[in-house]
Amino acid sequence: MSIWIDTSTRVLVQGITGHAGLFHTRRCLDYGTKIVAGVTPRKGGETVHGCIPIFNTVAEACAKTHPDASMILVPAASATDAILEAIDAKIPLVICITEHIPTQDMTRIRQTLRYSQTQLIGANCPGIIAPGKCKIGIIPQEICLEGSIGVVSRSGTLMFEAIEQLTQGGLGQSTCVGIGGDPITGTSYPEVLEAFENDPQTKGIVLIGEIGGDAEERAADYIRKNIRKPIVGFIAGHHAPKGKRMGHAGAIISGHTGTAASKIQALQASGVKMATYLSDIGDVIRQTFKR
Repeated sequence: MSIWIDTSTRVLVQGITGHAGLFHTRRCLDYGTKIVAGVTPRKGGETVHGCIPIFNTVAEACAKTHPDASMILVPAASATDAILEAIDAKIPLVICITEHIPTQDMTRIRQTLRYSQTQLIGANCPGIIAPGKCKIGIIPQEICLEGSIGVVSRSGTLMFEAIEQLTQGGLGQSTCVGIGGDPITGTSYPEVLEAFENDPQTKGIVLIGEIGGDAEERAADYIRKNIRKPIVGFIAGHHAPKGKRMGHAGAIISGHTGTAASKIQALQASGVKMATYLSDIGDVIRQTFKR
């Protein structure tokens, strides 16, 4: 098994005819993902990649092709409307890759999600992959290996490094989820951790975090109360200066909260085995997890 996606997942791509949409749709198709439709306004009736029908609206695409998930690859100016359109269509899983969505828009989206049937991953995220089964997003499939370790991260590039180290160590992954590095995202660490805890395939978890906000502290509290599977963690940003954004919009230390030290302390207190440096992740994982 895996969490949220598998070989039967039917995927809709919003923004399929743009450069990014065409490229990443092709990559997902090559991996075996079942992409059943695309949406681009005013291009309904056309096809891409020889077989994928394009519709003008998400509602029309859903009525004709019945997708289980949507991948959003539209410009930031249109991304908020694209997410809301997918929620309104009651698509169970929505993955938004687009970055630079205003925080106030994400606040409105989060409020809408509370009364919906949709699980949103992102925005500003690399997506999700169940190695050997399905990929929705931009995670490099070449570095993935099917197995039993679940990976969750705010940072895409740090997650890619962790996956590579897992694969090089012969430790495959059940599912890898990039939740995004913005201050407000659709899916939180606890939601992913709960899914991993309930997934029979997942035997251990890797959690990658960074400075800014309190997401990792909240994850630590959830882990202490609910998670019994072994977890390895890493927090980036040990030397980041206060008040300066480092990479992601959410990666900024304000006052005495959101530091790497506070996050590491909280996770260690909850039983998470922490890697000190990014290059240590592979060794710590190999020491902690067995094939």
